[in-house]
Amino acid sequence: MLVKSSQYAASLESQSCSKILMIENDAVILGMLMGILGFVFWTSHHESRFWRSFYSVFPMLLLCYFLPSLLTLSGIVDPANSQLYFVATRFLLPASLVLLTLSIDLREIVKLGPKAIVMFLTGTIGVVLGGPMAILIVGTFAPEWVGGSDASAVWRGLSTVAGSWIGGGANQVAMKEIFKPSDELFSVMVAVDVIVAEVWMAFLLLGIGKSKWIDRMLKADASAVDRLTEKMEAFSRSTLRVTTTVDLFRILAFAFGVTAISHLLADSIAGWVTANAPTLDRFSLDSSFFWLILLATTGGVLLSFTRVRNLEGAGASRIGSVFIYFLVATIGLQMDIAAIFTRPELFAVGAVWMLLHVGLLFVVAWWIRAPYFFLAVGSKANIGGAASAPVVAAAFHPSLAPVGVLLAVVGYALGTYAAYLCALMMQVAAPS
Repeated sequence: MLVKSSQYAASLESQSCSKILMIENDAVILGMLMGILGFVFWTSHHESRFWRSFYSVFPMLLLCYFLPSLLTLSGIVDPANSQLYFVATRFLLPASLVLLTLSIDLREIVKLGPKAIVMFLTGTIGVVLGGPMAILIVGTFAPEWVGGSDASAVWRGLSTVAGSWIGGGANQVAMKEIFKPSDELFSVMVAVDVIVAEVWMAFLLLGIGKSKWIDRMLKADASAVDRLTEKMEAFSRSTLRVTTTVDLFRILAFAFGVTAISHLLADSIAGWVTANAPTLDRFSLDSSFFWLILLATTGGVLLSFTRVRNLEGAGASRIGSVFIYFLVATIGLQMDIAAIFTRPELFAVGAVWMLLHVGLLFVVAWWIRAPYFFLAVGSKANIGGAASAPVVAAAFHPSLAPVGVLLAVVGYALGTYAAYLCALMMQVAAPS
């Protein structure tokens, strides 16, 4: 009895210490995340041999996800009690999309040819077919890993991963509402989604440094990408100037002005769809977030036909990139790395699924001789959406970020429909 009492007291003391250490003030969490990002960017551009060697193995972007996740893992931060992710997705993400697209040259992007769209659609097909195939493959030797019933059926949880991997968060939420997995299963699937996707992101980023070699292996012609890079570089140089306070306020005014208009219209359109065409919810057309992303990107593209595009010379896309990286840090805060140890079998299913997606991408890229840039951005426009695709595109060259943005918007449009089809196929493939 005394032993049980002492154990209970120790448990209470541990919980008390955890509460004392836990930080719930978003101002403090914001400072910690910005400190992490500042550290990563500073060290990644440091001239010392150690940091150059370190970042040749561990991509900078991966650390922007991983280091914030340690705050959650250690119990210092509970992301459920923070509003920073909401702020990043609803305010900073649409603003960044405006800033990343206002200097876009649509005519030059069209000249990239059909290979960019083919690789994007290949990525989508890889997710749609990869889900049921992963269940069938794993089910042959461990059917209990992909079984379950009612709200705990694994295929229901995997439907939310399909939504995320063919578009993003809005599509993921749509799948959750349609197929209704249990809250416990969904929380694990969020970890499967983020961790498996970011492992693939790490390999993609490592490949960027060897993109010329990969293009030779694929017998690909990357001249169209090179021409677009050179043209957008030339435009940036021609408009480059010393940034003034007036420039900064003009940039922020257009970014958040378009964001405000997008919010206003998105709420109205989503409300109208819900009231008058509720069957369109399967396509996420009743989601205000879907319309927010679509309208913000459209606003940025429309501005690219005006003199506002000259704000690129004052650093518009660089400010947009800051917003994107902060979003990346808040996504990292959502990762529950400990889930790897509680439900490892679900991560195995996710890994098989991802390998099928990647394998199909490389086969089609070799077949049509598509450059590695199209493979990488086409994949992340599906798996990661607007938060990751422009980051990967910019890793090739900052001027290429708008290509990732536009493909990501297509992913949002297709996401729920394709994920719904994938979920139905997974339901059939799952053991009864």
